[in-house]
Amino acid sequence: MFLAIEHASVSYPGQTARAAVDAVTLGLRRGEIGVLIGPSGCGKTSLLRAVAGLERLAVGRIRIDGEVLADAATGQHLSPEARRIGMVFQDYALFPHLSVEANVDFGIRHLPGAQRRQRTQEVLDLVGLAHAAKRAPHQLSGGQQQRIALARALAPNPRLLLLDEPFSSLDVDLRERLAQELRAILKQAGTTALFVTHDQMEAFAVGELIGVMNRGRLEQWDDPYALYHRPATRFVADFIGHGVFTTAQIVSQGGEQVDGHCNCIVRTPLGDLTDVAECPLPEAYPEGKCEVLLRADDIVHDDLAPVRARIESKTFRGAEFLYTLRLASGEKLMAHVPSHHDHQIGEWIGIRAEVDHVVTFDRNPA
Repeated sequence: MFLAIEHASVSYPGQTARAAVDAVTLGLRRGEIGVLIGPSGCGKTSLLRAVAGLERLAVGRIRIDGEVLADAATGQHLSPEARRIGMVFQDYALFPHLSVEANVDFGIRHLPGAQRRQRTQEVLDLVGLAHAAKRAPHQLSGGQQQRIALARALAPNPRLLLLDEPFSSLDVDLRERLAQELRAILKQAGTTALFVTHDQMEAFAVGELIGVMNRGRLEQWDDPYALYHRPATRFVADFIGHGVFTTAQIVSQGGEQVDGHCNCIVRTPLGDLTDVAECPLPEAYPEGKCEVLLRADDIVHDDLAPVRARIESKTFRGAEFLYTLRLASGEKLMAHVPSHHDHQIGEWIGIRAEVDHVVTFDRNPA
């Protein structure tokens, strides 16, 4: 691995209940983009700061390209300026009295003049701001100012780029567009990057690998598809996407086990689910009783379906509504429904389940 974080823990003075970062292990190959996501206080920024050298490890080790940056066991701690790591922060930290060009140039003044000018031009071209080189930062939009900060961080050719919620001060539409632009810029530059955000859409737009953190621990480090369709823990399942847990029972249909799985169905209030190749055996739960994760896109509006649900609330999202539904038996569901199906709150509609990935959890989580 190009970036290897091994059993890393970070603790702060006076912190007794748990470490801010607790035994986190993850890796990135050269040129990959990783994202850390989780609720406030989960430890994602503390981990980023440890990689940057701004926090010392209490336990564990961090390496880049085989070089040890920090090792709690030996006390090794390379200073931030010696790590050749770039950082982009929430606040752009631009120099208001300098031009765009001079802001980018600032971190590479050790280079000869001609080389410095060439590199500045290269990164301004990369972020699409060559035309604004002589302008002041305040003359540009928030999104353009963030791209100046990105260009300045890329100018010294860092081995790794760290980004701490760089779009959080921007409006939602701009954040989504810039996230897509950021990924394209980083891939074009071949830059390995670790990005911190609380926004799932940003994480999916930017990350090739995404880590979900909770109370200092890394719950899952995986590609976006696996996080959404094959969450490793109940927390990941609940945190990522729109979905609910509903009661279910795994029932054996007899026959031989294949790769540790039996011929089973999962009985739910919406009917039997049969695409259960990845489900555990019924004996994994007492009497096979469990809960199944149902995403909003697993629930299909179908007027001919025998199962009916009452609309409790709805959110308009342009092409679709997000409906919150309640079955007559009391179970809550969510569903994405095309926006031309504009039903009223309180109305009963037909629904059915189309679940390609049946994911089950214990009914009584610890």
